[in-house]
Amino acid sequence: MTFSICVREPYEDGDQQYRFGIAVTTRLPGVGVPCPHVNEHGAVATQSVTNERLGSKGVEYLADGLAVEDALQGLLNADDGSPTRQLHGVSRKGEFAFSGDECNGWFGHTSGENYTVAGNLLAGEAVVERTAEKYEALAFGDEPLAKRLVDALGAGQAAGGDKREELTVQSAAVSVVDTGVDDQPYYADLRVDATEDPIVDLRETYRLAKQGYEDALERYESDDGEEEA
Repeated sequence: MTFSICVREPYEDGDQQYRFGIAVTTRLPGVGVPCPHVNEHGAVATQSVTNERLGSKGVEYLADGLAVEDALQGLLNADDGSPTRQLHGVSRKGEFAFSGDECNGWFGHTSGENYTVAGNLLAGEAVVERTAEKYEALAFGDEPLAKRLVDALGAGQAAGGDKREELTVQSAAVSVVDTGVDDQPYYADLRVDATEDPIVDLRETYRLAKQGYEDALERYESDDGEEEA
């Protein structure tokens, strides 16, 4: 019912820094609540028959220093429903992707250097492939990671996306954490909870949120450089 992408982008800014991001869409409302999980140590997506705890505990374990494969495989080993789960993500040093044998087709996943993509109940394998290809073409680009992740989702949606066309209420979300930024910009964590065109609406929400954030900084930034609420 879902496809998503998790990304790690390391960069140097005096010290080693990381951008972690995740974007997800589905033909159900409110996907931004249970599925995407991100912190300064990694990004994890939990989907198919969704167990929110796999995501929330997954990023918690990454913060404790566990490798992503150890953290997520350990959670799956303790989960009686693991054959129905999809779980994937990235940490500072690796990637992990799992699709249980009882997920509904088409289902599958792929991974590359710094990213993972997975989906189920999709129109076909091309959804995952196009999402990955689009991200690879945009990786480490000039645009903010949140925008590039939405564009990667758009490529997967254009390849067919979630196949359940009878379900018209859809949703999408994007979330990014940058270890080199003290205050994460508001436009890096956005959701569209109920719409018939989630990628278009998420892209427009991103555009307006970024514009509004930058306008507020320009007009109302305090003398000490902090935004006034």
